[in-house]
Amino acid sequence: MSSLKKYADVFVETFEIEQEKLVGLQYQGTELWDSVGHMNLIANLEEAFDIMMETDDIIDLSSYEKGIEILKEKYDVSFE
Repeated sequence: MSSLKKYADVFVETFEIEQEKLVGLQYQGTELWDSVGHMNLIANLEEAFDIMMETDDIIDLSSYEKGIEILKEKYDVSFE
């Protein structure tokens, strides 16, 4: 499974949304992406990619696209 598919699946499952709604999705952009949902997202991403995210990165992950950027730059996840 590609990293992008794995990443998208985490969002879809965590927030119970359709994949088509991921592009442009931002924090609090869907009912389940509140503060509790954010921590669920982080836990699910850490498990899926076998990483431990730093506090600053957890705070900075404010959109679907920003998460990809953070995982690429800081955690060496390839989205090719």
